[in-house]
Amino acid sequence: MFKDIIIGQYVPGNSPLHKMNPPVKIIMTILYIVLLFILKNPISYVVFTIYTVTLILISGVPFKMILKGLKPMLWIFIFTAVLNVFMTPGDTVWALKIFKFTLKITKEGIESGSLMVIRLLYLVMGTSLLTLTTSPLQLTDGIEKLLKPFNKIKVPSHEIAMMMTIAIRFIPTLAEETDKIMKAQMARGADFETGNIIRRAKAMIPLLVPLFVNAFRRADELATAMEARCYNGGNNRTKMKETNMTKVDLGASIVFVLAAALIMAVEFLIEI
Repeated sequence: MFKDIIIGQYVPGNSPLHKMNPPVKIIMTILYIVLLFILKNPISYVVFTIYTVTLILISGVPFKMILKGLKPMLWIFIFTAVLNVFMTPGDTVWALKIFKFTLKITKEGIESGSLMVIRLLYLVMGTSLLTLTTSPLQLTDGIEKLLKPFNKIKVPSHEIAMMMTIAIRFIPTLAEETDKIMKAQMARGADFETGNIIRRAKAMIPLLVPLFVNAFRRADELATAMEARCYNGGNNRTKMKETNMTKVDLGASIVFVLAAALIMAVEFLIEI
């Protein structure tokens, strides 16, 4: 399960998405998320689906890898769907009385739950493409460039960008470590899957202790490596490769604006 986490991983490639300017990709990802939560009707979701699938195909990242990355989020999807189905008021489709409580499944709840799960699916897929097609160095440079205007008010943009990138990149590393520790503990007779919630929580203690020890060890090794290379922050720091706007960035921006305009037009016409 943990080895399927794709957020934070990087897949080298030569696709148009890999060649895009990192700040442009970050801005487009943020706008992608905003646009996703504006969607309300099925036609808009169809347009958004076509746009998302096209992005995945252009990126060159295996579609199977994207789908495998959704597996760790399965319980979140189920919990979100169940919560919306039972908690949304509306026309009752089915009801179940348990003691003094009545659980009702409503038509509006089914619609709301379905749309929310689809949004979460696209949220994971869309944001994963950012790290899958952007190297750690490019991602750091992109975040730093976007935060650069805040340097005037003494905000350490380079350090913030570096910390955010390291945190994102540690996600798959920690997931891999967790998977290894779980297998080692299971080989010694540990059981993480049976019993009640309290028993499962207690079973996680032998997993969390070595995980935190490994995390601190890796962090210490990283700090030592940075010190050995005389790293002193972003003051007077130059770049070997400057990131500038290209025709690929312009074309991607135009396509995104057209897709967003089409979705907004559909939403507006249906509301009328």
